[in-house]
Amino acid sequence: MNQKAVIPVEQIESIILLIRGQKVILDHDLAKLYGIPTKALKQAVRRNIKRFPSDFMFTLVQQEVAFLRSQIVTSKPGRGGIRYLPMAFTEQGVAMLSSVLNSDRAIQVNVEIMRTFVRLRQMLSAHKDLERKLVALEKKYDEQFKIVFDAIYALMAPLEKPKRKIGFEVKEKKASYTRKTKKTK
Repeated sequence: MNQKAVIPVEQIESIILLIRGQKVILDHDLAKLYGIPTKALKQAVRRNIKRFPSDFMFTLVQQEVAFLRSQIVTSKPGRGGIRYLPMAFTEQGVAMLSSVLNSDRAIQVNVEIMRTFVRLRQMLSAHKDLERKLVALEKKYDEQFKIVFDAIYALMAPLEKPKRKIGFEVKEKKASYTRKTKKTK
């Protein structure tokens, strides 16, 4: 049970993306993990399309691809970039891939991916439990520490500085200057 993983968990975690509110892995990333060309993976999926309903796999739209391209910094279209829109596989879609791709490596990679998804779910669950406990503590001790919270908020408030006037002020009046003119005859 303590076997060395085919692929490090960190590598799998780094390719899991959140698209349309679902955690997915893109076809080209899966193809790299399986050690096959992306074209072969897509071809296997298309031949068995009934195994991949929309909650298992979906094709990205052009706007999503453009957003990913700006986030991940991939090549420009027409210069060796992608020719077809990528497929995004959910956890169930990745599991279904093991029935489509019949190689030992595909099976080992799928096991590691499933373990990674489970690990991520456990981590999210732990964070939610911690958040609930903090909210409960805050409610419980809020009244007892109200004075402390008020003092902290008062210290955090920005100081009001008097506004500086723009321009200048004349503090003393100068004697008026009168010009003497020559009288003409």
